[in-house]
Amino acid sequence: MQRTTLPRSASGVRWDGLALGVDGPGRPPLRAEVADGRRLVLFQGAQVVLLARQRVTHRGVHYARTGRYTSPVPPLRAEVARAYQESCPDEDAWLARWAHHFATALRESANGPLHEGDWQLTRGLPPRWDITPNWARLPQHDPAIGHITWFGHRDPEEDARDMLPLRPLPGPGTARVNAYRRQYREGVLPPVLLWWMSGLDTFLVLDGHDRLAAALAEAGRPHVLALARELPDQWATRYAQPLISHHEDHITGLERAHAECPPLAETLTRAADRRLGQQLHELVTTPDRTRAWPLPGGPATWDALARRHAPGWHPDTDN
Repeated sequence: MQRTTLPRSASGVRWDGLALGVDGPGRPPLRAEVADGRRLVLFQGAQVVLLARQRVTHRGVHYARTGRYTSPVPPLRAEVARAYQESCPDEDAWLARWAHHFATALRESANGPLHEGDWQLTRGLPPRWDITPNWARLPQHDPAIGHITWFGHRDPEEDARDMLPLRPLPGPGTARVNAYRRQYREGVLPPVLLWWMSGLDTFLVLDGHDRLAAALAEAGRPHVLALARELPDQWATRYAQPLISHHEDHITGLERAHAECPPLAETLTRAADRRLGQQLHELVTTPDRTRAWPLPGGPATWDALARRHAPGWHPDTDN
């Protein structure tokens, strides 16, 4: 695995994550397989972890968890968490240390999602997924069989969510959660590891269900590292060019409009430069679509899996 610090070719800026060049396998143990009729199944080896079916209106997706998910990351020891905190001078260094830890664990895992190609492991959630009410309702609304709304139009408010745990979140008083609650109060709680699943248009909790529950029980939020496929360079370049052209035209207009007041033109130009920088940053950290494989047997196989693992589940996909 090759690792490159993000942002690429930059110094003196905030650490944003790692770019990972993975040389295999071609088909990972933890993977999505899809069939006609907007059907998706998440496998971990031979185990069915989650079944999903998208609505025909593309306004959301129905899902059913099976409870058979196992984290691909070995348990995190408290002494390791404290050692990382004590050895890192600031938050950037601490998050980078954990990113390398998770990258190594995923590369060595026998049941993880990494496959051949380019990946990113980045800090935090994109702004449009980091919604405060969604965090607050997560402990109270996390059904094994449920629905994720993508736009909210005439859908239950509680179905809007930023992340989907792959197993039930434990209660706030369990032994492991209590231990992690102490770590949260001490400021040493390791980040939660998420995985972007474009077919569900949400992040899956890859590792850290107990840590997530602990932070929420303390009325806080955990730090987050998000795994996703990296957008190919040619696509990022294609999307960046219109932004740059618009910026250049905008600066030319500012200089003409405020030619008699150079200080104002300079202030407005700096603001426009910052805005362009933020747009380009969001572009290069935008995740690529999650790869999926054809489900052998197609819809008939998916329907049989749904009957076996979620008996009685009849997702309303016609609206």
